Amino acid sequence: MTTDNRQIVGQALAELIETGSVDALEPLLSDDFVHHRPDSTSSTKAEWLAAVHAALTPLAGMRVEVHHLLAEGDHVVMHSRRELPDSGPKIAVVDIWRFDEGLIAEGWEIIESVAQAAANLVWWEPAER
Repeated sequence: MTTDNRQIVGQALAELIETGSVDALEPLLSDDFVHHRPDSTSSTKAEWLAAVHAALTPLAGMRVEVHHLLAEGDHVVMHSRRELPDSGPKIAVVDIWRFDEGLIAEGWEIIESVAQAAANLVWWEPAER
């Protein structure tokens, strides 16, 4: 099942990028699907599909390079780097998907501008003694 979940996520992303349509995603999501992001409240299946559809129009031509697609049990984690069209910023994205009964039931997404990544590591530097 882990391999199937990984293949579902990979196929869904490929179709989404190739066609620019959320139609391939809709049947893969459970009816009670919930999406989480650090900067927003959770959204329902319909809200998330509408947001993805609205975002894809200006992002036509976005290049996606998948660095990791890992699966363990009912979770799939995808780490990708995306280059936005028209010399837009490069972003790093981590998506975590939880499956339930063969459908994606929950998703988490973290997006970071590659150019600003170093600025976000200030907390990582050791304190002066």
